Amino acid sequence: MSDAILFDYWRSSASYRVRIALNLAGIRYQPIVIDLVNGAHRAPEHLARNPQGLVPVLDIDGVRLTQSLAILEYLDETRELGLLPPNPAARAAARALAHSIAVDVHPVCNLSVARHTTALSDGASDMPGDWMRHFIRPGLLAFEALLAGFDQRPFCTGETPALADICLIPQLYNARRWQVDLSDLPRLQSVETACARHPAFVAAHPDLHAPT
Repeated sequence: MSDAILFDYWRSSASYRVRIALNLAGIRYQPIVIDLVNGAHRAPEHLARNPQGLVPVLDIDGVRLTQSLAILEYLDETRELGLLPPNPAARAAARALAHSIAVDVHPVCNLSVARHTTALSDGASDMPGDWMRHFIRPGLLAFEALLAGFDQRPFCTGETPALADICLIPQLYNARRWQVDLSDLPRLQSVETACARHPAFVAAHPDLHAPT
């Protein structure tokens, strides 16, 4: 029996984050696909779950949660995942690292934004890729620089996966999808290698959740 229901989409970065955290917590969940490509997120039944028309939505512990960062903090607080350090200053620094991806890069690179910019460019065939690369690479360069202030052992902020890792890995999936150059980002690549060996990240990978 499932402990939760996750309304998600396989390529959604925000959903990918929550899948990772659920796996870290050992929470069994029933996935329900909300197909962003065919517009299922705008259907009345999904808007009743989340008036923003976004994924993920998580039903767990008798509550319904939206917004991936809020969901991650809920899981951290209720399942003691250790996603953030206990010291307030260290917590703020770790949050800033994670938010540099989740708050600054991800929102301008989601599907609805890319579609709108393509429409504004009269449907230019190279517009989505150019748009993605324009925002993703500078964001990852900044993340690489920020990582210099942390002790990677081998994850972003320590010996175990934390909030920054959960936010970074879905963005790296997008970066590789859009052929962003990562060759000069050794710290970031080191984190990616460590996460690729971790079962919670492996099981959350979009390729395992793609429609068949």
